[in-house]
Amino acid sequence: MAKPPLILVAPSIEKRGVEFNDVSVSLSVKYDFSVTQAGGIPVTVPTTTDRGILSECLKRVDGVLLTGGDDINPGLYAKNLPEKIRKTVETTPDHGGRDLRELILLDEIFRQRKPLLAICRGHQLLNVALGGELVADIRQQVPGAINHQHLDRANEIVHEAALTPNSLLAKITGKRILGVNSSHHQAVIRTAEPLMATARARDGIVEAMELKPEAKKLLPFLLSVQFHPERLTQRHAEHRAIFSRFIAACQKKKK
Repeated sequence: MAKPPLILVAPSIEKRGVEFNDVSVSLSVKYDFSVTQAGGIPVTVPTTTDRGILSECLKRVDGVLLTGGDDINPGLYAKNLPEKIRKTVETTPDHGGRDLRELILLDEIFRQRKPLLAICRGHQLLNVALGGELVADIRQQVPGAINHQHLDRANEIVHEAALTPNSLLAKITGKRILGVNSSHHQAVIRTAEPLMATARARDGIVEAMELKPEAKKLLPFLLSVQFHPERLTQRHAEHRAIFSRFIAACQKKKK
């Protein structure tokens, strides 16, 4: 019997933890549950920006899950944000360590060709890493946008996303219209060159990305979603399928 694939999971950083009130790592158990439910074993990315350590971690695993969390430093994608928009941004408390750590990790993912599932913040950082653009605050920068910040309904479907026919996400879920949850105020506005948007909300916000056909050789699997499927897996088979397909790709890469 094949061994379960190891999945490297990127945690959030909190200003204070339970034990000694130190800056601490934080990760919703729903990520671990979704990975293990699909047949993988999650392991956590260490809090370092040492490329050698991160590269070695990546060599020992079969896939990577980039998770949600605080906002990305706008200096990485928008140099001159108006102050009223900049004030809406809440970055991690480790002075950019998470951004740098995950940018290094993304570089190594493409170098080592590991399967990648990127969720929410991970979806946005992937786009930034490859040269795409974000809006720092949807409400102020996207006229007519729907409410994407339903933090009080994080485990519920709150709006729909139209999927590109024959896209990876459409094939995985078997849907043309996918119900999603929504708890973000930043978003992808222009996709990076190797990527294409394969799901959008009715206001045009990008809800999913994958590699363009000519770029599929870059990674054996890449799916990037703005919503949080790990919070919907227990009640929605189409969201469980996202993790099942990702873990299957990691198992294939393992062989």
